[in-house]
Amino acid sequence: MDDRDRDIIAALRRDSRASLSELAALLKLSRTTIRARIERLVANRDIVGFTVVLKDDENQAPVRGLMMLSIEGRGTERVIHRLSGMPEIQAIHSTNGKWDLILEIGTASLEALDKVLGQVRRLDGVHSSETNLLLATRKATSAKSPG
Repeated sequence: MDDRDRDIIAALRRDSRASLSELAALLKLSRTTIRARIERLVANRDIVGFTVVLKDDENQAPVRGLMMLSIEGRGTERVIHRLSGMPEIQAIHSTNGKWDLILEIGTASLEALDKVLGQVRRLDGVHSSETNLLLATRKATSAKSPG
């Protein structure tokens, strides 16, 4: 992957609906070059998928948070298994450092979030936790590399 590929990906992250013509004009490349590079990025699995975010997706879980968990002993897999069955848990990330797991949680209300946090804290093997509410989310874009 080179700088042009990174520029294409950054442009698609800003506007995934941009046409080949719009991308070509923005990046000063031909439509054929843009198409070939996107097809190669997909074939090489540098781009592994495309998605659509619906208004209903955001409305169903307007209260979002990150919950960091410290797990006692070797109970991580058991805790992950229990967490996987909770529909409010949108993602489970293993990590290093002070916390063993980071959970992405989405609920319809603060009260529902509080209930989920209590359920997670009571799981056998959860030693300690810390939770942060997500107040706003901005779409990430790739920074253009210098040079």
